[in-house]
Amino acid sequence: MTIRIVLADDHSVVRQGLRMFLSLDPELEVIGEAANGEEAVRMAHELTPDVVLMDMLMPVMDGIEATRKIRAELPDTEVIALTSVLEDNAVVGAVKAGAIGYLLKDTQADELCRAIKAAAAGQVQLSPQAAARLMREVRAPDSPQSLTEREVDVLRLLAGGRANKEIARELTIGEKTVKTHVSNILMKLGVQSRTQAALYAAQIGLAPLETTSS
Repeated sequence: MTIRIVLADDHSVVRQGLRMFLSLDPELEVIGEAANGEEAVRMAHELTPDVVLMDMLMPVMDGIEATRKIRAELPDTEVIALTSVLEDNAVVGAVKAGAIGYLLKDTQADELCRAIKAAAAGQVQLSPQAAARLMREVRAPDSPQSLTEREVDVLRLLAGGRANKEIARELTIGEKTVKTHVSNILMKLGVQSRTQAALYAAQIGLAPLETTSS
């Protein structure tokens, strides 16, 4: 199944480069481009992509606000933050807004494709440095609603870096059921993304946070 992507960046040369990289992978399809955050939100509503690659610094509406809107209004669309420099505030802001992950603009093409596929599969991916920073900055919810036993199982596997398909296989339930559980978990915890839910699981000692080796 093809993963449908919207590119949001105010530099057309960056969008062209990304489109060129991504077109080489038959599993990925760029279905739209936006030059600012407002356009990105509008396009996400019109096209309902699987993943939005979102530049953080854009005119009209920045990437963090656009991410917040998309995640609140279109929970099935995952957002990957794109940044020029790995600045702590941008990463923390993006994750708080609901981005499932972030990438530097100089990321290699194969790594970019891998990250998009992981995001579309619902897989939380964080570098160890970002994970350490986020653990300090992204606070656990004050009074989360209690999760069911099955939701706790799903959250534990999600924090362990498992994709939806792997969670479904491990718990012998359907992939759609996993997505429903994840939606319920996010709602009960009052968070916008799987990444925030994974951080919460790590903070309360439910599961160690899986980090990427790079």
